[in-house]
Amino acid sequence: MKTIYNSIKEKVAKHPKIKDSVLGTVGEWKRSHYIILSEIIKEELASSEELKNDKIFELGNTISHITLQRFFENDYQDKTHNDLRFLKTLDKICIFLGFKDLNSYIHDIKENQILEEKASSDVFSTDIVYQYCEAVFNLYKNFPTLKLDLFEDWVFDNSPFLERASAFSKELCEKQFELVTKNNRSNFEIFDVNIITDDPDKKILETQEFWNLLFKVGETGEEHFVNQLNTQIYFIRKINNEWKIWDNYNPDAGRLNNKK
Repeated sequence: MKTIYNSIKEKVAKHPKIKDSVLGTVGEWKRSHYIILSEIIKEELASSEELKNDKIFELGNTISHITLQRFFENDYQDKTHNDLRFLKTLDKICIFLGFKDLNSYIHDIKENQILEEKASSDVFSTDIVYQYCEAVFNLYKNFPTLKLDLFEDWVFDNSPFLERASAFSKELCEKQFELVTKNNRSNFEIFDVNIITDDPDKKILETQEFWNLLFKVGETGEEHFVNQLNTQIYFIRKINNEWKIWDNYNPDAGRLNNKK
């Protein structure tokens, strides 16, 4: 429950009504601030759909600034959690946050945790390849301007893969390569993604990719084509609780750079 309590405190502080008030401008709340917080929550509860039935007789639509201060300033304790009046206060805070009650809030938190756990395993690791390829295509669309920041969500900064990809891309930008996208002339497809190694902190994915690209060079208009279907291998690692690409094997990497 300690995690739930801390989560509620964070969400209250981030609530638009709180951020737009004087409470959003101070770092540490005092007694006077909890009085203001009490009034803001009371005003929201007065118009809440959740309290337009018999529930209002059970909970009421006021909230004590003293109880609020006790909640925000003290750590979680079992005896506090068993205090019925205190639990009713938490119900009202959760209604203020847009939930039916405390139980509804807890259920939502647990559902989100399940989704996050799924996202951090196979589903997320597979999706990262699609997102990375989209970032590569957007990188090409910006040529001859080099926008390596497009990779930051998908590739580790200090990875050997980013070092190679940066060098290849920088060279093409210096040669004034521009991607032709009119009438969908350039495009890519990912046909299949298979997990071939599935470890807690490392995943190796195999993909079938088709890249159909047309580049023109600066003022000369010289054309360079990429029309290839190949198998690529992605080495994905989990570092500091983040899944990102660490390395990649692409049999056709650097092909444009090697053209004379």
